[in-house]
Order: sequence, then C-alpha cells, then structure tokens
Amino acid sequence: MTYAKIKQPKLADVIESQLESMILEGSLELGEKLLPERELAKQFDVSRPSLREAIQRLESKGLLTRRQGGGTYVKEELREQLTDPLFELLNSHPESKYDLLEFRHAIEGFSAYYAALRGTSEDFKKIKTSFSAIDMANTTGNIELEIASVAEFYLAVIEASHNVVFLHLARGIKPLLQKNISDNVKQLYLYPEVAKKIHEHRLQLVDAILSKQPMKAKEASDKHLNYIEETRLVMLREESAFKRELGGF
Repeated sequence: MTYAKIKQPKLADVIESQLESMILEGSLELGEKLLPERELAKQFDVSRPSLREAIQRLESKGLLTRRQGGGTYVKEELREQLTDPLFELLNSHPESKYDLLEFRHAIEGFSAYYAALRGTSEDFKKIKTSFSAIDMANTTGNIELEIASVAEFYLAVIEASHNVVFLHLARGIKPLLQKNISDNVKQLYLYPEVAKKIHEHRLQLVDAILSKQPMKAKEASDKHLNYIEETRLVMLREESAFKRELGGF
C-alpha cells in the first residue's frame, strides 16, 4: 500500500488562521489597529511576504481593512449587524428594559458559570480590577464612571467564560447593556438599602467566580438580576398607584 504524502500547510495559511482566531476570541477587537508589518512579522516569527499574503486574504474576506497611510485594522463594520436603529427603539421602549433583564439572566448567568469553570488567573485579575473600579467610582460619587465600570465588570465576566458567541454578542450590544445598567443604577441607587444589597450581590458573584464554584456563580448572578427586576417592578407599581391617587383629586 502506498500512502499519500501529508501536505504541509503554507505559512500564510497558518498566519491567516492565527489572525482569524485572535479576532474570534476577541484578543484582536473590532476596530483595533494591527501592529506594523515589521513588528507583527517579528512577533509571529515569520517572513514579511507570508504575513502580507495572509493579511491580503483576510482583507478579501472582509475581516481586515487597510487605510491609506494609516495601517491595517480589524473591520469595525463587522459589528454593524448587531448595532442598528432597532437598538434605539429598544432603548426608548419602556417594557424593553424587562426583556433585556431576562436576556441578561441568560448571558450573564451562564457566563458566570463558565467563568468560574474556565477562567484563568489573568481573567480573574481583570474581574477584580473592574470590580475595584466600581468601588472607587462609588466612593468618589462619580455615577457615570460607576455605570461604565459596572458594564466593564460584566464584560470581564463574559470574557472569562471563553465562549466566543457570548463575547461578541455582548460586545455588539454593549451600548444597550450599558443603557440598561444606567437606568437601573440611577433609579435604584436613590434607595441606599437597595444600593447596598446590589453591592452585596456583586460581591457574592465575584467570590463565587474567584473560588471556582460554577453553580454558586450562576446562582449569584440570577439572584442579583432577580432582585433588580423585582425591585423595579415594585417601584413601578408604587408609581402607578401614586399617579392614580393624584388623578382622583
């Protein structure tokens, strides 16, 4: 029996595959500029012609774009289908905030589970740093910074799940998630006891992830979001009752 020779992949194929993986895994973010060709070739330890061929292929696939005199970038437009005018409609629709909380149950709950299961020491460091940023912003009373820090914290948890679908979906709808977080913080933080409970829930979530307890991490995430949803519904009912009373005069 004669065996066919195993064909070695071309170097450009390997580079192309590596860059695709970096985009998929999020280590190369949408809109990010690639290193200059000379530096990138040195980092990959490959020849510049092979690197150039791989980049040209990714350009033809629509993953990279070259700007005249400005370098090569991961194409920002890859996010366009996840960010369209529909998001503005969702942002302005009162009932959508509760639908989004249900969505967050799914993506954040399972992300917390997998973050505890798969997270690396680097992931955990990022989670702790982003959680500390929330505390710092809260201490200084910078509400906008706190909202941005909360969004980054949840993205850090989602990144630590090492689920590329979760990652790109969350990054794609980040403005919508941040708007939901902003609405929650600005409404619920008016009540110190509620703000304190929310902080406790986040702390439980961090502890469960860092101690690598997947089920506890998911339960902490669910408990946190359930509390936010239930508290907002109570406030909504109280507000409606108050308006009815005023209408009776």
